[in-house]
Amino acid sequence: MKVHKLWITLVATIGLFSCQSEDQNKNNSTLSNTVNGLKIYRHSIDGKPTSLDPIKAATLYSNMLVVNIFDTLYRYKYLTRPYELKPNLAQSMPQISDDGLVYTIKIKSGVLFHDHPAFIDGKGREVKAHDFIYSILRSFDPKNIASGAWLWQDKIQGLREWQNAGAHYDQTVSGLKAIDDYTIQISLYKPYPQLIYSLAMGFSAITPREVVEALGAEFGSQPIGSGPFILGQFNSETAYLRKNIHFRQEPIDIYKEGYDATKHNQFGIEKLHGKAPPFIDQLEISFINESASRWQSFTKGNEIQYTTVPKDKQNTVLLSKDPIELHPQITANYHYSYGMEAGFVYHGFDMSHPIFGNNGDPDHDTKSRALRCAIRKSHDWKQKNRAFYFGLGTVFPGIIPPSVPEYNPNIGHNSIETDVQGAKDLLNQHQWTGSTLPVFEYHTTGSVLQKQFFEQMRGFLNNIGYPNNLIKYHPYPSFGTFNKAIKNRQTPFFFLGWTLDYPDAENTLQLFYGPNQSPGSNSFNYTNSAYDALFEQSSVLQPSPERTALYQKMNQMIIDDCVVISGLARNKIHLWHKNVISFPDRGIVGGFHLRYVDIEQ
Repeated sequence: MKVHKLWITLVATIGLFSCQSEDQNKNNSTLSNTVNGLKIYRHSIDGKPTSLDPIKAATLYSNMLVVNIFDTLYRYKYLTRPYELKPNLAQSMPQISDDGLVYTIKIKSGVLFHDHPAFIDGKGREVKAHDFIYSILRSFDPKNIASGAWLWQDKIQGLREWQNAGAHYDQTVSGLKAIDDYTIQISLYKPYPQLIYSLAMGFSAITPREVVEALGAEFGSQPIGSGPFILGQFNSETAYLRKNIHFRQEPIDIYKEGYDATKHNQFGIEKLHGKAPPFIDQLEISFINESASRWQSFTKGNEIQYTTVPKDKQNTVLLSKDPIELHPQITANYHYSYGMEAGFVYHGFDMSHPIFGNNGDPDHDTKSRALRCAIRKSHDWKQKNRAFYFGLGTVFPGIIPPSVPEYNPNIGHNSIETDVQGAKDLLNQHQWTGSTLPVFEYHTTGSVLQKQFFEQMRGFLNNIGYPNNLIKYHPYPSFGTFNKAIKNRQTPFFFLGWTLDYPDAENTLQLFYGPNQSPGSNSFNYTNSAYDALFEQSSVLQPSPERTALYQKMNQMIIDDCVVISGLARNKIHLWHKNVISFPDRGIVGGFHLRYVDIEQ
């Protein structure tokens, strides 16, 4: 992709500013956010995107960029909590047939893809209904090794037949039709209440066929969409994006977006009312895995302008934990918000592993379950919360987190209690001894923090008699390589976080649905016909007490089978510079908020 001369000049200028001393940075923090009259905002995230191709946007980090480079049919309202969908590229919410099987969606006219040489005269053409169809089909082309097909597999009519017939893009699919240039019709086999949620996810972002075919595998690092920002440069440390000057003019109504003066008035958001985003000229997103480096960059004054508070700085930042109160020197210099993430962290077992998992033999499976349950009983969530989350995390049982309406803290509460003697008894009852216990490999990304997590886990296992020489640390150089190993079933035990794709417990329950096994979203490779039957029964139901009861039964099954050590929802403190107008969010496809960031000059 060609880079304009102005963009190159801008990047070079930024490099000069980043070399200033700390004192200079503090004196010039406002100046460093405007270069040649252009507004610059520097965001940070704690991991690197694995790919910027929407069909491979399987991580929070990839989604953060994808929803800003591409368009999705729907998005979430900027400030409304609980989260609420609204039209994005779609003109309105879909028309749904009485039986819930046919969705008709009108898209906006006059929306242009970013310029690229693959287009006629290099000018971005108009986005049409057939582009959406092409974009969904890409997830079912075996050549693409896509990550998001689980969202629509066996739900949209004709996709499996299209895939089995050779995945020819000019072949029609019964469940995906372009009625005209601006009308999409989706036909389902059975009701799918989460369909609209899926159309706000990065996996469904709309891509131009001619550019994908021209770039091939390079499309993942040189993406072209129709979103509010255009990617300029992308490397292992930073993504540089510039404002899409052709982005549709849609003034923001902050009140319809959920503005509440008691929550938001101190952030300057009211100044955005009636203006059309994006408001900044340049967006930089830095990938800084180490929290100490991220904090140092944030506090310099002229580098990154947003961060979450790392655990080793929480004593510096917090004056009180209950209620949350920040030190005056922090509130004097930075805006802040505090809240529970829409997601959780957990440890998981690969159930296809020959020792830790199941193989169908009742004796083997009973013994393996005892081993997994003993390891779970060794886990001390209270200590983990104190050591790594400053005691601010919310520990909960099972896999339905507190951020969704189906959460019930009274189910399986003993699964989060430490029981060292109970763990030892389980091991003894099932003949797990120092000579029969298997090697325990702890797989994760390599970092100082992750090594500390491992050392704590090793201490838990030592407490129940697990020999130290059998406990191995298996780090990966990046999240991408770690994620690849998970998809290839090379991680018998792993530590991960899950950020919800949509505010419905189905999104976490599908992580254990048999057909979603690796390389799909079921990284546990859990197979349970009774669980799958309940999942399929609940999947066609609208929110109701009946559906919630089925969700709770599935949750209890996962707890009983000791498939996962879960969980903890992190309560995060977000900080951003006072001259930045923003309300940061990294939950539920959180990148949508970046189009509304502005810089006060």
